[in-house]
Amino acid sequence: MKAEELRSMSPDQLEEKLGELKKEQFNLRFQRATGQLENTSRVRTVRRDIARIKTVATQRRSGADKKKG
Repeated sequence: MKAEELRSMSPDQLEEKLGELKKEQFNLRFQRATGQLENTSRVRTVRRDIARIKTVATQRRSGADKKKG
């Protein structure tokens, strides 16, 4: 997921996506602990997507996103 896609989302959509990714992260961690995880790179991808969402949300709160556009 790219930052541009996230910037086009509403705050509610960002919160919803963040919740989905956190659930997926939990499930991936559980799978890794039980030895059932097949796609290990997905853990990294989900973690980075969560960070991107949090970054975009923080930028919006500080007003940095409006200065850029």
